[in-house]
Amino acid sequence: MPLPFSLLDLAPIAEGSSIADALDNSRKLAIQAEQSGYNRVWLAEHHGMFGVASSATAVVLGHIAAATSKIRIGSGGVMLPNHSPLVIAEQFGTLATLFPGRVDLGLGRAPGTDMATARALRRNLNADAENYPEDIRELQHYLAAPQSGQNIIAVPGANTHIPIWLLGSSLYSAKLAGHFGLPYSFASHFAPDQLFDAISLYRSSFQASEQSQQPHMMAGLMAVVADSDEEAQYLFTSVQQQFMNMRKGANRAFARPVDDISTICTAADQAMLSNILRYAMVGSKQTVTDKLSQFIEATNVDEVIVSMPIHDMQARLKSVQMLAETGLMQAY
Repeated sequence: MPLPFSLLDLAPIAEGSSIADALDNSRKLAIQAEQSGYNRVWLAEHHGMFGVASSATAVVLGHIAAATSKIRIGSGGVMLPNHSPLVIAEQFGTLATLFPGRVDLGLGRAPGTDMATARALRRNLNADAENYPEDIRELQHYLAAPQSGQNIIAVPGANTHIPIWLLGSSLYSAKLAGHFGLPYSFASHFAPDQLFDAISLYRSSFQASEQSQQPHMMAGLMAVVADSDEEAQYLFTSVQQQFMNMRKGANRAFARPVDDISTICTAADQAMLSNILRYAMVGSKQTVTDKLSQFIEATNVDEVIVSMPIHDMQARLKSVQMLAETGLMQAY
């Protein structure tokens, strides 16, 4: 059966382009996703990265929501330990008021940045990650109907009942999502090792909640679809360089593709890339269809969310459209 496909956008700041270009490209990507029948577009919170423009996630979500009419928009995710739950309730409550029925709130507990920047962001660096489950409950409280005698009310936010997702790359988040009865998205696009264990643990630990009666499992993928396998592999070298730079601690803009990645890639780099990007769907439409079919059959996920790490914007938009044309997507 076809599945819902969604897009994860980091508003990449491409080498040779500006932050303004990156944010305009996010708008274009959301428009293309809606036209192609994708279910959601999510923006990820990262800070201090020269290749990512989505640090003020709620603001960028308003930007893309205003340019579209029906596609769901949301965070993939907001790093809750960086923020007061009340602030997030107000920000996303505002979005839900402006764009009713279209907003998702995906939550993560990683800092989404280096430790120095995390210290500048956080209320209490040592305690907040440990308080993550309590912060989720507090956030749910602010988004629900106010109770008699409730002293602190999110305005906007209260009574919006925004769907909350938990995101993660570990078994901790899988078990927590199951225990809370929330939909869950696993970051297999950059942390593939525990994917199948996370799927199993989430489903086995799921307890029905007011929000969700059944588990809903989403898996993250990367995809680069082009007219040929060779062209797709060429475009894919941008994200390969990005992961090599991250491994070396090099904070750089999203790189232009190169003709031959092996000329700038050590044996250790190649091993790292082969492992961490094992669920990247790279190739022609037929090649990606075959790879994606195998992934869906193996995981039995309910939805896939796809990152399109392509430097050239026109090629990125074309990849979005071509992936939708594989016949595997349940159009919205």
